[in-house]
Amino acid sequence: MNAAIFAEWLRRQGHHVVRTSSSYWYEVNLGVYQAFPYHWIIEPSDAELHQLFWKHRAIAVRFSTPLRARCGKVSYHVVCADPSYDLPCLSRQARQNVCKGLEHVRVERIPMSRLALEGWRMRQETLERQGRVDAETEEMWRRICTTAEDLPGFEAWGAIHKQELVASFLAFRCDDCFTLPYEQSASDHLKDRVNHAIFFGVTQAALRRPGVSEVFFCLESLDAPPSVDEFKFRMGYTAKPVRQRVVFHPLLAPLVNRTSYMMVKKMLAMYRHSSALAKVEGMFRFYLEGKRDLNRQDWPECLIPQKSELLAASLCGTPAQAANPAWRERSWPYSPC
Repeated sequence: MNAAIFAEWLRRQGHHVVRTSSSYWYEVNLGVYQAFPYHWIIEPSDAELHQLFWKHRAIAVRFSTPLRARCGKVSYHVVCADPSYDLPCLSRQARQNVCKGLEHVRVERIPMSRLALEGWRMRQETLERQGRVDAETEEMWRRICTTAEDLPGFEAWGAIHKQELVASFLAFRCDDCFTLPYEQSASDHLKDRVNHAIFFGVTQAALRRPGVSEVFFCLESLDAPPSVDEFKFRMGYTAKPVRQRVVFHPLLAPLVNRTSYMMVKKMLAMYRHSSALAKVEGMFRFYLEGKRDLNRQDWPECLIPQKSELLAASLCGTPAQAANPAWRERSWPYSPC
């Protein structure tokens, strides 16, 4: 149950997967590589980036790096790391919603084959609610599920109402982290709080397992509104501060600027249902924002209460470095800030 198994899962889906010294990477779209496992916080060397850009023909890469790193957009991972996670950890309203949901469904592990067969309807409705109807197809969904069926560490979980699957998770355990790459639910059962029930049930079950210290839900999205994570925070998850770095190929980076970004935004306004354009807009925004000083960036709302404390902590590369203006003004080969 390690990153190599997750890499095999991605290969089976047809993704190009690369291993470098700091991480694994997979080609999300043509020339765009995402580091994984998603919960790893890495600092790839210039040599690694050079390898991705020139040997593997990447046009852009995306990864999470420490808050103290010099470049990257201030961001977060949505996680739960409370070993005593239970109903008292939630707000009164969240507890009421979980209890209502658990009266409507039972939460249990299900066969991966059932998730592949019955999960697409829920997945499709979830994508519609998120405004990403063109992001996936039924064929992609079936492949996502069936390629995980015989790989250790992958699990399918369901919320079941009168034998009907009404919410589900595809999950994977990587070392001490239980990750939740895919969550979907039926729209006509949301009023019965099935999302609350399955979030609570799966999170509690995972954190009670020996050797599991964290449940990882997601990175801050490139294109989703901040409101998509508010539900997770109400369910006892927290925002773990990181910097998300988007790095473009050295030959392309000069073309990614405020002017080209505004052009992309105008195109997205014209074709607002295009998930591909939304991702491009997010990549441009994260890249440009990540070049700014940390205290001049637009901070995610969930991190603003901690901003002063986090800014102080981010300066602690070493005391000497933090006090040295030359260190803060260094020129870096792949991401001049």
